[in-house]
Amino acid sequence: MNTDQKEQLDQHLKAIAQILVDNTPEEQLRSFEGIETALRDHWLTTLGPAIGKFFFESATGTQAGRTKSVSSIIGKVKISEKQADKLGLSKNNRLSPMLEKCCLGAVAKVSFEDAEKDIKMATGMAVSGSSQQRLVQRYKFEEAEAKSPVEALSVDGGKVRIRTPKGQPSQGRDYKAVSLHGQECAGFFQQNEELLEWVNRQPLTEVVTCLGDGHDGVWNLMEKIGVKRREILDWYHLVENMNKIGGSNQRLNRIKENLWKGEVKRVLEELEGCKKKQAINFTKYVDKHRERIPNYELYQSQGICIGSGSVESKIKQIGARMKIVGAQWKAENVPQYLKLRCAYLNGDIA
Repeated sequence: MNTDQKEQLDQHLKAIAQILVDNTPEEQLRSFEGIETALRDHWLTTLGPAIGKFFFESATGTQAGRTKSVSSIIGKVKISEKQADKLGLSKNNRLSPMLEKCCLGAVAKVSFEDAEKDIKMATGMAVSGSSQQRLVQRYKFEEAEAKSPVEALSVDGGKVRIRTPKGQPSQGRDYKAVSLHGQECAGFFQQNEELLEWVNRQPLTEVVTCLGDGHDGVWNLMEKIGVKRREILDWYHLVENMNKIGGSNQRLNRIKENLWKGEVKRVLEELEGCKKKQAINFTKYVDKHRERIPNYELYQSQGICIGSGSVESKIKQIGARMKIVGAQWKAENVPQYLKLRCAYLNGDIA
């Protein structure tokens, strides 16, 4: 914008501002918040749609076609079919791309009811919870892709409440989340094959580190990931299970030290003959996963990941939306909401 254009714009803005002030209730002019609210209302009802109309015509060079209304962050605008087509706006869209993203970002965090209030507060536009629900169900989320070679990944599970026929209690069903450490995450509901296909499409390093807890379902999946794997039992899960055996701190510290160095044989010898149920269970746990218990001290010194905290954090963050108080889901809708939540966590809704 050159100097002459700026001066011309300033003159027009002063004239427009005076008209807006003259048409603003006096009580709104008594506080900063009142002026903010009044200006936003003027923008959404008058200025935004009028300026948008001019931009649409200038950018496309046409006014042809039937006109439709679209709710946007600049207000409810009118746009012709030809203009919409040239600007990449879908024929059936009644929400603009930016307003859609605002809605997706909101419902990725809170309930549809709360998202409706949040969108109204943030943008001034009214988008009902049911409209936002339909938006999520039809939206085509782009598949997450790692931007650099994947050296380590984790798989873990979470639970979601599934809606059942009236009169029957809801059911808890498992979903799985994958975290490509330091990069993307993805969630899958009863879609193990899709999970494996997605992971194996990523740029995995020649030897990929796979971390998990002791759940058989996790390791059954890990067996089909990549060509060469370095399977590691999550250190923090291992210690958490160790602490359940009880006994003296001296013995626990001794066991922990041996685990840290990957001395599985010494750990089993230490626990041999223990009669307590917790100790027996831990002995079986260690023996079952002995090939996945490395020298953690050495691995850590070499910069090899020894804990799946990355995916556990993702599971908790996904669960924060899926487990909102009272939330129950139709089984067929769960995959789409997992895509929504993961797209938000990956920073893909922006």
